[in-house]
Amino acid sequence: MTITIALTADPIETLNLAPVQTVVAPLLAKDAIGTLEQQIQFQVDIPRDPNDPRELSEIPEVRLWFVRLDATYPWFPFLLDWKAGELARYTAMLVPHQFHPREGVQFNPEALELFVMHKTFILANWLQQQGFEGTSRLKAMTQLLGYELEDGFFALLNANPTPAAIPQENLGGWDDE
Repeated sequence: MTITIALTADPIETLNLAPVQTVVAPLLAKDAIGTLEQQIQFQVDIPRDPNDPRELSEIPEVRLWFVRLDATYPWFPFLLDWKAGELARYTAMLVPHQFHPREGVQFNPEALELFVMHKTFILANWLQQQGFEGTSRLKAMTQLLGYELEDGFFALLNANPTPAAIPQENLGGWDDE
């Protein structure tokens, strides 16, 4: 089942994540977010000048909305419909790139490598918290982005688990008060 999240100018211009929250929040409340694995697509419908040659990922307002989405739900790539190209589009919103007529999207190699590793660390921890076993999902995601992660890398992660997050009350001056 594919779920399409419609994005219009208003949520993009106001950095409102409500279109995503209406889909995600009920499943987070039931601790069932993993049921949306690779099911979400975005349909971005914003007014555009017909002579504007930019791709959506080149429009600053659209990119900023996706940056906020990623900061709020850093595990969101797990939910995207990879087969429909949503992972590549999402990545283009967050990673510097150029478009070439013959070769398509060319990501900045260093930025892409950092993005892939960042998402691997986040998703390895998140998938474990969700009760998903194994590394096949992460390997498939990184392969779609041009990287091969070996079993030894995941053994290293498992041998050195991510420490628990610092509770809000221990942030010492970084809170809103």
